[in-house]
Amino acid sequence: MDNSKRNVVVTGFEPFGAHTINASWVAVQELKKLGLGKDVDLHVYEVPVEYQAVQSLVPSLWKQYHPQLVVHVGVSGMATTVTLEKCGRNHGYKGLDNSRFCPHSQCCIEGGPDCIDSVIDMESVCKRVTASGLGVAVSVSKDAGRYLCDFTYYTSLYLSHGRSAFVHVPPIAKPYSGEDLGRALQAIIQEMLNMLDRAEEKTHCQHVH
Repeated sequence: MDNSKRNVVVTGFEPFGAHTINASWVAVQELKKLGLGKDVDLHVYEVPVEYQAVQSLVPSLWKQYHPQLVVHVGVSGMATTVTLEKCGRNHGYKGLDNSRFCPHSQCCIEGGPDCIDSVIDMESVCKRVTASGLGVAVSVSKDAGRYLCDFTYYTSLYLSHGRSAFVHVPPIAKPYSGEDLGRALQAIIQEMLNMLDRAEEKTHCQHVH
């Protein structure tokens, strides 16, 4: 196994609707300043709030970087905590995107499963990050909302066989600053990487389904 730097890709979204400043991209830029440690190459991207752009961008990120993990970050106007999404859903995409487009099929991947779970145990990540005394509340959700967030997550989960994660953040200053959100992302993603490492060690010893 190559022990050189691991690639991790983290994306946020451009502004849309009422979110003239998208907290997800602010948080990702703060994370970029902090980094994920010396053995991780962090690549960040701002994703257009457009279904067709997501369908071309997400596969290109996997192809270009062969990342150990891809984490997508989105804003939720209803969120008051940093929320870890457990799964992405294939159907129910009716909302128009920034270019006034919506998939005719209202689904991400025709013929794909209804729901794909992340291989990462979000409950466990949530517990560990909360116990670390970060000062930012973290919670877990099973519904990423059937808009570009969910669409991006499902697409990434499908391509990566579950090696993706999605984190919803609240709008800036409701209640956390961009710096707070960046610190939270750093702690969450480091914990996810630790978890993947432990799972890989286990797989070397025994074949785990």
